[in-house]
Amino acid sequence: MTHDSLVIYTDGGARGNPGPSGIGVAIFDKDKKLIATHKEFIGYATNNQAEYKAVILALEKASVLGAKNINFFLDSLLVVKQLRGEFRMKNEGLKPLQQQVFRLSNKFSSINYSYVPREQNKVADKLVNEAIDEGINNVNKVF
Repeated sequence: MTHDSLVIYTDGGARGNPGPSGIGVAIFDKDKKLIATHKEFIGYATNNQAEYKAVILALEKASVLGAKNINFFLDSLLVVKQLRGEFRMKNEGLKPLQQQVFRLSNKFSSINYSYVPREQNKVADKLVNEAIDEGINNVNKVF
């Protein structure tokens, strides 16, 4: 089933910043019905790297769902303002991730990025913590 318009909440986090990191994506249809969630342990990264990687994963999933219009909600004001072009990108390490977001964004008719407080991003935040916990547990099993 394709969805023309999606509402997507993303989050990324690192324990230690940098440290063990995870990303979470919650995808809702235009009627605000949850249609998909995704989480991933991404290894050792910073909070901002994780935030960008969450947006990248969300764009990839939205493309598969056939979306044309996306309303993003993130609890990282820095990333929102960078993606809107309101803040310059000063961190050289984040530039490739920002460029990847812009490349993936070309597939869509419209994308809006909005900031929400963490309390309004609970589903994606929970997915991040689950991903980090699972990733840490899997690493610990190896040792």
